[in-house]
Amino acid sequence: MSQPTQTFPHVRPRRLRRTSAIRRLVAETTLHPADFVLPVFIKEGIAEPQPISSMPGVVQHTRDSLRKAAVEAASAGVGGMIVFGVPAAKDGRGSAADDPDGISQQALADLRAEVGDDLVLMADLCLCEYTDHGHCGIVTADGYVANDDTLARYASIAVAQARAGAHMVAPSGMMDGQVGVIRTALDEAGYAETGICAYSVKYASGFYGPFREAAEGAPKFGDRGSHQQDIRNATEALREAELDIAEGADMVMVKPALAYLDIIRRIADVAPVPVAAYQVSGEFAMAEAAAANGWLDRERIIVETLTAIRRAGASVIFTYWAVEAARLIFVTT
Repeated sequence: MSQPTQTFPHVRPRRLRRTSAIRRLVAETTLHPADFVLPVFIKEGIAEPQPISSMPGVVQHTRDSLRKAAVEAASAGVGGMIVFGVPAAKDGRGSAADDPDGISQQALADLRAEVGDDLVLMADLCLCEYTDHGHCGIVTADGYVANDDTLARYASIAVAQARAGAHMVAPSGMMDGQVGVIRTALDEAGYAETGICAYSVKYASGFYGPFREAAEGAPKFGDRGSHQQDIRNATEALREAELDIAEGADMVMVKPALAYLDIIRRIADVAPVPVAAYQVSGEFAMAEAAAANGWLDRERIIVETLTAIRRAGASVIFTYWAVEAARLIFVTT
């Protein structure tokens, strides 16, 4: 009795997954240390780095420890660093934000002297860390963030940050017209070469909680829904990015990253400038907490999440794992 003829698949995609070397050879998405920007916090008036309880391994730096962190990042091949300042004194207009002797300006000058052009030095340009009410701008008597009064403050802060040594300023307040006002202010002050990385698509997200501990910038009342983007909207994100690019943004950002991979993809498909994504504090904290409980393979999750963000279309990734990830991505998978 004849045996039935056994058939085999002619097309075998598994051939390209058979060994680590083959997988590496044909990988569609790759990460490089230069893709990463390390967010750092500098706090005025502390003698030692202060651990952030909700973000294991992340600290509020002293000026000295921040310089060392910059050297470490540059040595690892990390592309950039973004500075968030925490001043000792706060007021309603965030006076410390553009004070030439303010902690952010001192830190930027320190970093420029320490690493020069080896890292792209970015300065977060907002007011929430500097105001006593914790909002991103000038607040009216009825508690509303006044758009145009805030723009005047942003312009002054941008010039102070450029003068201190920032290669790029990164306005994160989501005020209408902020990029155009900042670009004009920088140009008129003689800083035409200073770039703008615009937080063009910053959602009113629940993933920012640990950051508010780190930057000490939680709002004392209300929320930021009047200016940060509604989590239910996507078309609006395209409009925001288009407006910022038209006003002179050199780079646009989506924040947070993992919950908004679809937004990253849509903007990357049409934007004529680099697209950045910020892997925010809540994303970092969730993975760290799960790994600490033995629920996840920590190093694998670091690489997997960053790869997902890159695959979605981000060419620049802001991540608290920047230095560690720079070392991990060279491990054979």
